[in-house]
Amino acid sequence: MLLTNNTSDLLLNKEKLTEVFFSGCKTEQKIGVESEKLLVYRNNFKAITYEDAVKVLENFDNNKWQKIYEGEYLTGLNSDIGMITLEPGSQIEISLLPYDNLDDITARLSDFYNELELNAKNIGAIVLDSGIQPVSTYENIKVIPKKRYEYMTKYLPLRQLEPFIMMRETAGIQANFDYKSEEDAIKKLSLALKMSPLISAIYSNSPVRNSKLTGYKSYRANSWLNVDEDRCGYISSKLFKKNPDFTFKEYTEILLDVPMIFIQRGSTFYGTTQTFRDFMQNGYMDIKAQMSDWLNHISLYFPDVRLKSYIEIRNHDAQNSSMTFSVPAFWKGIMYNEDAFMEAENILSKYEYEDFVQLRKTAPVKGIHAQLKNIVIIDLIKEFFDISYSSLKENKKGEEKYLEPVYEYISLKRMPADNLTEEFNRKIS
Repeated sequence: MLLTNNTSDLLLNKEKLTEVFFSGCKTEQKIGVESEKLLVYRNNFKAITYEDAVKVLENFDNNKWQKIYEGEYLTGLNSDIGMITLEPGSQIEISLLPYDNLDDITARLSDFYNELELNAKNIGAIVLDSGIQPVSTYENIKVIPKKRYEYMTKYLPLRQLEPFIMMRETAGIQANFDYKSEEDAIKKLSLALKMSPLISAIYSNSPVRNSKLTGYKSYRANSWLNVDEDRCGYISSKLFKKNPDFTFKEYTEILLDVPMIFIQRGSTFYGTTQTFRDFMQNGYMDIKAQMSDWLNHISLYFPDVRLKSYIEIRNHDAQNSSMTFSVPAFWKGIMYNEDAFMEAENILSKYEYEDFVQLRKTAPVKGIHAQLKNIVIIDLIKEFFDISYSSLKENKKGEEKYLEPVYEYISLKRMPADNLTEEFNRKIS
């Protein structure tokens, strides 16, 4: 039997949809971080099972973390600093509440990593500092018992050949930033999309999969190219113009034509491939669209940089702790300093949409040695990090120190993937 809709929550027009994005306009300049980790058994490097992932969660401090269940299944933990969740392939992710400064972020991430490593040790596992499972592939990684992932598992193979690599095998880092206005949001969305494949390249850290070298610096980034073109990628070519003529309304219009995956009413789920526009106009059986459906639909849209009530920059392979700390630091130096922002924007203003489309395909293979038109991107990457370093130093909080691990790679024209490749070669030689 269908649950009754709350009529006060019904969506009546498209203008109401854009309110989600306008509600994000604020004067704050906080930073959110989401850090995903892969756990494997120490003796064979295979991915841990859901049952053992549950044991890891259960061993977190019960005085600090409260358990989250879906039905009878433990799927996460909640606290006053953020949330820990199990992702589709039993990856463990922390999503911190936003903070004003980087020292608070690094302190809380460090506490989480330390406790995670201890809890992993208790089940005979270790925490990897890489972006993809090195041994287990999606065929032998079960999806955790969560309805959201069950319906994604049914839907995504209809769109691309191997979407399960992303879902079950990979881990990444995400940094989130505030915006002041619609104009500010679009500018940040535009620049972050342009920079995304370049910055993804320096954080390439997933060259080994299925116990083999893949030929990619970031197989994780490559896996996102094979998920669903309707909901992944660059959103609109308009965002790649120097002064993008783009609005919240246009973002909404794009989302309206993205197929849905499921509709949720309480604990009941209904699979559907209709677009949200069709759902708004015609409903599904006797279910009418609600704001909760729209918020869920937004969360199932996966561009490299995503707009919510904040900007999500999503395309970094998982790293060790010091490299992880550098991700929000780098983007803070660009996003929250007008001069730095304009300097970075000017560097990329001479490139066209098609140049970035091509780079998005080549950067996962070559990493920092890929080319944007006729320039090897390591040179551009260094420019961006110099801009961010100067910006952070200008704040006189000492936050530029978080970029030092990246400079070690830049100076040697290397990536974390190179270390993993050398380690792999040593073990098989």
